Amino acid sequence: MPKPLIHKEIPGEKARSFLKKDKKFVSPSLTRPYPAVIQKGKGMYVWDVDENIFLDFAAGIAVCATGHCHDEVVDAIKKQSETLIHMSGATFYYPLQSTLAEKLAEITPGGKNKRVFLGNSGTEAVEAAMKLSRFKRSRPKFIAFIDAFQGRTMGALSLTASKAAQRRFFGPLLDVVHVPYPYCYRCIFNLTSPQCRFECLHYVESRIFKTIAPPEDIAAWFIEPIQGEGGYIVPPPGYFKKLKEICERYDIFVVDDEVQSGMGRSGRMFAIESWNVKPDIYCIGKGIASGLPLSACIANAGIMNWESGTHASTFGGNPVACAAALKTIEILERELIDNADQMGKLLLKRLTRLMSKYEFIGDVRGKGLMIGIELVRDRKSKEPITEKRDSLVRECFKRGLLVLGAGSTAIRFCPPLIIKEEEIEIGIEIFESALNKIFTHPNL
Repeated sequence: MPKPLIHKEIPGEKARSFLKKDKKFVSPSLTRPYPAVIQKGKGMYVWDVDENIFLDFAAGIAVCATGHCHDEVVDAIKKQSETLIHMSGATFYYPLQSTLAEKLAEITPGGKNKRVFLGNSGTEAVEAAMKLSRFKRSRPKFIAFIDAFQGRTMGALSLTASKAAQRRFFGPLLDVVHVPYPYCYRCIFNLTSPQCRFECLHYVESRIFKTIAPPEDIAAWFIEPIQGEGGYIVPPPGYFKKLKEICERYDIFVVDDEVQSGMGRSGRMFAIESWNVKPDIYCIGKGIASGLPLSACIANAGIMNWESGTHASTFGGNPVACAAALKTIEILERELIDNADQMGKLLLKRLTRLMSKYEFIGDVRGKGLMIGIELVRDRKSKEPITEKRDSLVRECFKRGLLVLGAGSTAIRFCPPLIIKEEEIEIGIEIFESALNKIFTHPNL
């Protein structure tokens, strides 16, 4: 097993040449927090062009569920690429598309009588869900959450509300009402769960529906079972059951965005299973095909009953991506969902132990291998310290650990689901050393 190995200079000479070329030719709209020019990956580790070795606790933004270049996935890709690479499921039939759709219908919560639309990215799955909701309900509005991230295309961007800069310059967008997520650590109503009795949902029914968005105008409410870009926030028990009751009362679809939380990451195949709620429409992406571009919008056949030509994709459901997805699901069901659950508990325990030592760790939360820690100036004020959070991400990078920020002041831990205890211990050791570098006053 390799271990993180960082040379004295980073980025190195080769990386600097690629960064120079990137600056000249690649769109500057991309957001990349550190100068990592990655050339290969295997398992839990990636190598840059200068042979620096990094332990990956980011997994390509929660994509590489089976780790980098899993042997079985690579074999499935090779085998399929020798037979058929593309024919377009928008025009032709081929076996893998219907086989994968059948498997997705089987593993998605609810009855097996479902239909599946295959796309290329989580954003495309969200766009499909938006169109499908409007088609079936003939209503113009949507509800989404403050700090939600559903994508950057114009429809999905209308739902996204995690950073103002993402929406600036692109209006007018679609008609979306944003409401507070159940962010209990920073409750917008200054209340405490469960005594609050879900005031954030009562607010929607008593104020939003009566003032700016009549429920009969709302096609769907988009949810993230665990809010991703917003900070890896886990809602309190009973929240989604109450939300579903409200939506059923007004014939509003519940669209479950499992793009980041799905495919085993939470220790369940889908995070919403932890709340025993069955949404109407599902959006899946990221971990579905171990790094190949693929996504799915899934709904009951009675909902996904739209006319031919209403929605399609030239590349969606590509045969090679479908082969990778079927093998990925097989590996998840065989071993990795259980591993995500067990290793997630261990990682949560180790991060909670750090919280007992450092006053500036205000909160530790998560399910499975989707865990966030929130950094604050002190636990009483809970004042965000975004600049130090970003410095900590860079310091981890310098020491060979890849982590990502989330929200204004959190760090997310979303490693590949193949992670073992030894790799958790290595990651925690690096992370704590970086903490002590950036924060000079640990509460030992």
